[in-house]
Amino acid sequence: MDFSVFEQSINLVFKNKDLLKQAFIHRSYLNENRTLKLEHNERLEFLGDAVLELVITDYLFNKYPTKPEGDLTAYRSSLVNSNTLSAAAEKIGINSFLLLSKGEAKDTGRARQYILANTFEAVVGAIYLDQGYAAAAEFIKAQLFELIDDIVKNQKFIDAKSRFQEVAQERVGVTPMYKLIKETGPDHNKIFTVAVFLRDEQVVTGEGKSKQEAEQSAAEKALELKKWNVQVTE
Repeated sequence: MDFSVFEQSINLVFKNKDLLKQAFIHRSYLNENRTLKLEHNERLEFLGDAVLELVITDYLFNKYPTKPEGDLTAYRSSLVNSNTLSAAAEKIGINSFLLLSKGEAKDTGRARQYILANTFEAVVGAIYLDQGYAAAAEFIKAQLFELIDDIVKNQKFIDAKSRFQEVAQERVGVTPMYKLIKETGPDHNKIFTVAVFLRDEQVVTGEGKSKQEAEQSAAEKALELKKWNVQVTE
């Protein structure tokens, strides 16, 4: 696989080409390629997640000097959730360079979103190690900073769970209830499945890397299904 094409897409040339390749190696790929001398990307993902959070926090802190901590946290969550990161990953072509097992390569939808979001974080980690903090910050700026104005203007930072509760109480007089129905995957990379109920009606299920993220996913899908996806007004 020619990773120089990816380097061109992000306008950055790696000193350590193996570090770049490692960012794309999913754990499952190593099961079918045991002679590969590189590790999977989870350590890079761990590092990239921390770099991403610091860069975005610094940006928001300076962009919105009068906003309280709660608003800044909500803005940051909107920029670093799996939906946003997977979309950013697709935009720069990460999907074409993923190194997956044959089984994982067939997965689409939500499962692929998580892989893309995790790989985006791994790429950030690889850039940080290879080029330093400034280069990693520049990469994050190019991929994510332009999204914040739309997030704030259209109140996308107001989480789906809060919106669904408000509208459900207003329209049907019910507070939604969430129930964990399944956990899959190893301890270090679990996927949680949560169902949301209105009284005895199971509306939809949602998945996430945490129970909270799964609840948000379920609420978002419920809003769409019920056609309640309206903006909350002040």
